[in-house]
Amino acid sequence: MNQQTLTKYNVLVLISIAYIFSFTIRLIWLYQFQGTEQFMWNNQFMINTNDGYFFASSVQSWLEGTLLENSRVPDLFYTATITLTAFITKFTPFTIETAIFYMPVFISSLVVIPMILISKLFDMTEVGFFSALLGSIAVSYYNRTMIGYFDTDMFSAMAPMFILYFLLSTIKTERNTFAFLSALSFLIYPYLYDSGRSMIYAMSLLYMAYMLVFHRKDEFTYKSILLVTIGLINYNFYGQLILLIATYYATEKDYISAKNSGYISLALLPIFLYTGNVHGLILGKFAYYFERGTVDTGLKFIQVSQTIREAGQIPFFPIPGQTSVAERVSGSTLGFIVAIVGYIFLVIRKREFILALPLIGIGVFAHWGGLRFTIYAVPIAAISAVFFIYILASYIQDKFIYYFALISLTGAMLYPNIEHIIAYKVPTVMMKQEVEILDKLKKSSTSKDYVVAWWDYGYPIWYYGDKNTLIDGGKHSNDNFIVSEILLTTSQLEAARLSRLSVEGYVSSNYNYVVNTLFKNGQKDQVDVSTYLDELKYSDVQMPEKTRDIFLYLPMRMMDILPTIKMFSNIDLQTGKPIANPFYYTSQGFKEDGKVLYLGNNVSWDQSTTNLNVGKQVIPISQFVRVSYTKNGKLNIKQKMYNMKGLTIIYLAHLQRFLVLSNEYLNSTFIQMYIFENYDKNLFEPVSLHPITKIYKLKI
Repeated sequence: MNQQTLTKYNVLVLISIAYIFSFTIRLIWLYQFQGTEQFMWNNQFMINTNDGYFFASSVQSWLEGTLLENSRVPDLFYTATITLTAFITKFTPFTIETAIFYMPVFISSLVVIPMILISKLFDMTEVGFFSALLGSIAVSYYNRTMIGYFDTDMFSAMAPMFILYFLLSTIKTERNTFAFLSALSFLIYPYLYDSGRSMIYAMSLLYMAYMLVFHRKDEFTYKSILLVTIGLINYNFYGQLILLIATYYATEKDYISAKNSGYISLALLPIFLYTGNVHGLILGKFAYYFERGTVDTGLKFIQVSQTIREAGQIPFFPIPGQTSVAERVSGSTLGFIVAIVGYIFLVIRKREFILALPLIGIGVFAHWGGLRFTIYAVPIAAISAVFFIYILASYIQDKFIYYFALISLTGAMLYPNIEHIIAYKVPTVMMKQEVEILDKLKKSSTSKDYVVAWWDYGYPIWYYGDKNTLIDGGKHSNDNFIVSEILLTTSQLEAARLSRLSVEGYVSSNYNYVVNTLFKNGQKDQVDVSTYLDELKYSDVQMPEKTRDIFLYLPMRMMDILPTIKMFSNIDLQTGKPIANPFYYTSQGFKEDGKVLYLGNNVSWDQSTTNLNVGKQVIPISQFVRVSYTKNGKLNIKQKMYNMKGLTIIYLAHLQRFLVLSNEYLNSTFIQMYIFENYDKNLFEPVSLHPITKIYKLKI
């Protein structure tokens, strides 16, 4: 492509085509699920990420006055995701549901702009165009910015690419304007995507090092470093903005010399390193994702990162049944290899692209840190891959064959990504029936009430139920022990008492961690937790005054994660070691062959015997229970006893699902109250007994 004849209009056309392509591809999900009523609420599709309800709750609170007693709901200007959505909903005809569902499509597709502009900067606009097609829809970026994925991730790769464009433009043009825009983007970035600050700091320090190595004799170098440093200081946004504008004006007019700019930068650098907590921030991120044990803060609690799928280690290259770094970054192993080789060639031929190393590096770090980190590498990996194709095609003299090679090879890179998108049919976070139940709870109780639920369901409970929770998607550390104990204790008295003590203690302590209030964690008079919990089960306990209602939230979907939840309370808090090894297995992929019931994973039951085969192990069965519902929604239980001791097999006929569990699970709060509707009428009263979600109100 002749860069000399490429007008701004031509570039705008290419950007528009790439944007429309990215936008349209993200509508595939909408087309696939059109008419699926269970995915809709208020005549709009619901979102498909739990964390989205954290931001949506803030928008809802500002617009509708909900959640006014929820201390965890962020304010309107917490992040651009909230502010933009709130203003769009307030000043346009769009509802909250419509805004949060479509916002990721509009914002994330903007990544094509810096990708094309960066390539144009280096006289290879065709690389930018074709890489924009690839980078805007590659697996990891698509998964976390698809339609309905309402999260700050919509800015995660797009914003750094704009920053990279400004930094590269600063180097190429040596214009103060681009140095100012770089600094301004650093200043704004935390408002867009605060989680990526460590990566932005790495890019900025790399920029400074690059300029000092390759442009140390240029006066402009020191002026640009001064501007960038001001943008990086994490102190006061408005004060820094004023200082940045004033410094930009002073350097433009030569009121500040290059020499003085250098001295001022050196003086400000320690301030940047301190206020930005650069050392702690970068090392803290690494430490968090490498640690896989318990948290020792007095008592020893399970560390939640080891149970989060996106924080788990993933292989570089595909292994059956596992996602990989290669697939998520480029869609395929070959595409990833081409991208890595392409990046090496890119740096060799255009050394300025060394500034993108943190983006590639953090993508590679995903192997240890978890799949969420792959998203940052996607756009620069796309540019690198297409650049490699561009190098190969550049040897072709015939223009038609040249463009045919570019298009066909880029198409080959695109194919596995589009194939993934078509197959990636993720459901919404909540089903319509679940939301209807929460909506009824919202209307029959007050905003100051609490719902005890596992953290996965915290944000949706806020948004649809206008309720408070003890743990949620952002507060899921030591207090997970409390909620796990409530949900899985074999004593409903303990569950009721611990619920009341936890909620009232949480509120009266100005929302301090419950374990710090009840167990005095890490203090000199730290409580013996085992004795404390036994007292709640068997002794007379002085209970706090009731100030609000408390509800237990027991959803059907919790059956899938029961062993994970159990981990958090099945631990000796003094030693950090598991207390027991209770058995729990669930199966929907079963088949029956004569008298033998095969439940998968080498678990089978010969119904002519009273034993269960688990691999080579033979375990006695104590009872078989069949659970079903009548047409009127009435619970129907049929039980057959076999042995005094052993495992229980439960068949949930309405779900076509088997549970195999030991008594620790069988007698737990969740199994007894959710599956059997067996509750202590002195402690609880039912609010919802729907098979999909059961809610009980605490009476004490």
